[in-house]
Amino acid sequence: MQGEQLTIGFPEPERLIGDTLRRFAGMPLHIVFTDNSSSMISYRTTVKQTVVRMHRMFLAADEQVLADIAAFIKNRSAATPALRGFICSHGHLVRPARQHSRTVVSSGRVYDLSAIFAKLNARYFSGALLSAITWSRRSPRSGVRRRNLGSYDRKRELIRISRYLDRKSVPRYYVEYVVYHEMLHEAVGVQQNNGRCLIHTAEFRRREKLFRDYDLAMAWEKGSR
Repeated sequence: MQGEQLTIGFPEPERLIGDTLRRFAGMPLHIVFTDNSSSMISYRTTVKQTVVRMHRMFLAADEQVLADIAAFIKNRSAATPALRGFICSHGHLVRPARQHSRTVVSSGRVYDLSAIFAKLNARYFSGALLSAITWSRRSPRSGVRRRNLGSYDRKRELIRISRYLDRKSVPRYYVEYVVYHEMLHEAVGVQQNNGRCLIHTAEFRRREKLFRDYDLAMAWEKGSR
């Protein structure tokens, strides 16, 4: 009728995503959208209902991603390539956690991490890397395990090196290797492949072997296990 305005009501994004997810899951769900920066999706089942907490990035998810979420809710070990790929490609939507004041301690009893970082940055990265570097707060009780010796926090642009390495019995070339390894994570970044986020890519491994004392470091690490 002329002069009248036709109003079409579209469902709110939260309701639309929720209804679709419930349909795929085939069960009643109480869905809460969050801005959690550490957990993208979690659920808890009680006697009355299953509560699903999911990041707001999933308001942009398609049906394949929602189907994977439903599969995850029904079986934590289910294959969810679309879900993993979505999280990998939408990580920029995650707000960094509120930063508390932090103390960066790069000078150790034996080794100065800032000096090592500057040396490696100039030699291998043309001075382009900008991360801060610090010793970890505690020293692990166990011996040399590469997975425990360093980490790179991409959100904070911070490299942490285990204090276990800050001792005279650990050769300088090995400390430099661990620092170089973590610097590569900043330089190479993350690659998405078939729904998986890869950090140790073929390019990463190729560049890792460019470290001048790579063979020495690997030999020392093997002998120290």
